[in-house]
Amino acid sequence: MAYQSRIQDDFTDALFEAILRLENVEECYRFFEDICTIKEIQSISQRLEVAKLLKEGRTYSEIEKVTGASTATISRVNRCLHYGADGYKLILQRLEEQEEEKE
Repeated sequence: MAYQSRIQDDFTDALFEAILRLENVEECYRFFEDICTIKEIQSISQRLEVAKLLKEGRTYSEIEKVTGASTATISRVNRCLHYGADGYKLILQRLEEQEEEKE
């Protein structure tokens, strides 16, 4: 059974299809700098780092010091890790696999 998102619509489908066509990090920077504010990009990247640290078992205070994220943000990411759509789990697993391939 396919995953059905609560945010899915034609505009969002088109956005995600566009993102999937980006071929490297430089293209990502160029696209995201045009489509998002700097603060939006920083917030998204901060959340991903928070997710990585939570998965490593780091404490909220450690994560707050390393990332500058508020406890509210850390809590939200933690909730998504446990009760969300498994998006963090999917990407963190793929990033770990990529790191293992490099070793």
